[in-house]
Amino acid sequence: MARPYVLELDPAHGDAPRYVAIARTLAQDIARGRLKPGERLPGSRTLAVMLGVHRNTVQAALTELEAQGWVEPRPARGVFVRGARPEDMPRPFTRRVPLRSEVPARIGFDLPPVGRAERARIGEPTSTDSLILTGGVPDPRLFPYDLLARAYRRALRQRGGALLDYGSAFGEPHLRAALADMLTRLRGLAASADDVLVTRGSQQAIWLAARSLLAPGDRVGVECWGYPPAWDALRDTGAELVPLEVDGEGLRMDAVEAALAHGPLRALYLTPHHQYPTTVPLGARRRLRLLELARQHRFAVLEDDYAHEFHYDGRPRLPLASADPGGTVVYIGSLSKILAPGLRLGYVVAPRPLLERMAALRTMVDRQGDAIAEAAVAELLEDGEVERHARRMRVIYRARRDLLVAELTRQLGPRLSFEVPQGGMALWVRVHGTDPERWVERAAARGVTFRAGSVLSLLGSKHVPYVRMGFTRLDERELVRAVRIAKQTF
Repeated sequence: MARPYVLELDPAHGDAPRYVAIARTLAQDIARGRLKPGERLPGSRTLAVMLGVHRNTVQAALTELEAQGWVEPRPARGVFVRGARPEDMPRPFTRRVPLRSEVPARIGFDLPPVGRAERARIGEPTSTDSLILTGGVPDPRLFPYDLLARAYRRALRQRGGALLDYGSAFGEPHLRAALADMLTRLRGLAASADDVLVTRGSQQAIWLAARSLLAPGDRVGVECWGYPPAWDALRDTGAELVPLEVDGEGLRMDAVEAALAHGPLRALYLTPHHQYPTTVPLGARRRLRLLELARQHRFAVLEDDYAHEFHYDGRPRLPLASADPGGTVVYIGSLSKILAPGLRLGYVVAPRPLLERMAALRTMVDRQGDAIAEAAVAELLEDGEVERHARRMRVIYRARRDLLVAELTRQLGPRLSFEVPQGGMALWVRVHGTDPERWVERAAARGVTFRAGSVLSLLGSKHVPYVRMGFTRLDERELVRAVRIAKQTF
């Protein structure tokens, strides 16, 4: 059976007889690979109806193509593209339009100078051959695929027609309601569905918030250690990033006050629950002071709560947004860490005027999210499956954290030093006796990947004596093997 194929005559052949124009266009489609060797062409009747010509005209074109060596008829089967192309294309077919067999490597037009967006980091697929110690990466093998498949089927059976239609740029209503309920019960936000915008991951949420809040020249405070993709999204607006110092209690408030003394801040982006990458939580007094400064100076606080579910020792702190009566906090969360990155599900809780701006901006590049996936995850939230999965993952990830701590201590001993984090998905490790960047390169060459601290520093120092090692992606055997290789390449 011929696969679906639509033929439109190339206007460049408009002055040729109709059968010649058809033959030339078909030859072009064969030459550029649109019609593959061995593929059967649509029948002459089908092509005649498609082009609005008499069947005899199509048959004349096919005869011409056969004579030129592009196709071959097979009795009782149809007309097929030849396996080998003609050595020399006939001049009439190439007189006007040069053909190509692949997309050109070079472009035939000018691009503007490279901007901030083009300089942003492009994520690559995770290699299945590597031992991934990169922090912030969950183990997709632990995901409850059967439950998700069941939720997809149930959502489609119950609301398939509506889910396949255009939906809201704010996100699928059931998921917004389920997220609001979870955030109210577990994180103290007192949110309703109208306060939630669902996004394709937290990165899109950060970009939309930045684009809705910032203008070129605005000053934005960020932790001096941090998440480079978030910095890229903020810089893309033309804003100036102001690095703020971090210590053992998180973001320093005297650094925020010093930045304000040099000029107003339009926004401040931070990761207060488990500071990225140092893992330290923001102290209680500093939280209250930050909210006070935000109200007093009228700047937005972009709170990225990227791994709230993974807190292993003691009670987790509630988000800044739970103690924000002034409407200064834009709360950004993700389901990627708890479920799977491939689902691309993030969310924002913020005052309605900002959400409306973000939704309007979103429609310019992404009319809506994946309504079917959102409805399926809403089913999992409503059934309590997400919370049960989170509890299971906390137990597993805590054991993996403890094993990585034990193995690093046993195999590398005094060459490394670190604090055991209360939560999060990685260790922030100080390295003694070797260049951390070279160590990362040597380990990567042996199939073990982790990150040098220098790439997580906004100050751009090349002499950062830290690496970040995640513990959530690998099981116990893999963690032991990864540390053994890390030791061999130290």
